[in-house]
Amino acid sequence: MEIRNCRTCGRIYNYLSGPNLCPSCTNDLEKKFDEVKEYVYDNPGVGIQEVSEKMDVSVSQIKQWIREERLAFTEDSLAGLECERCGKLIKTGRFCKFCKDDLTKQLGSIYKKPEQPVDKSKDHKDNAKMRFLNQ
Repeated sequence: MEIRNCRTCGRIYNYLSGPNLCPSCTNDLEKKFDEVKEYVYDNPGVGIQEVSEKMDVSVSQIKQWIREERLAFTEDSLAGLECERCGKLIKTGRFCKFCKDDLTKQLGSIYKKPEQPVDKSKDHKDNAKMRFLNQ
């Protein structure tokens, strides 16, 4: 285990993984996320800046939640982020649907195993006969 200082409050804590926050600040951030999520749900069409001002959360934190696909805006909302690949406006995640599908296809072709050619010179029927030992 590693000992670190919390980036928010400065307290020392045992770091396991994830963001550099102590358990207390992590809990506070999760409570704030729940409040923001409820606010976005209750106010469809709201923008990121308005959510930031009303809920006292930084714009960068809201964008992080959107990129992590924890928070999403409705399709009719003006809020959104740009796809990291093509720049199209998206409501959640890092990539638009087209880019996700294209990246999945590209990655799938990289790891696709080549098919083994069938050796037709050997006839497997002859080898499949039952054999008896003469005693």
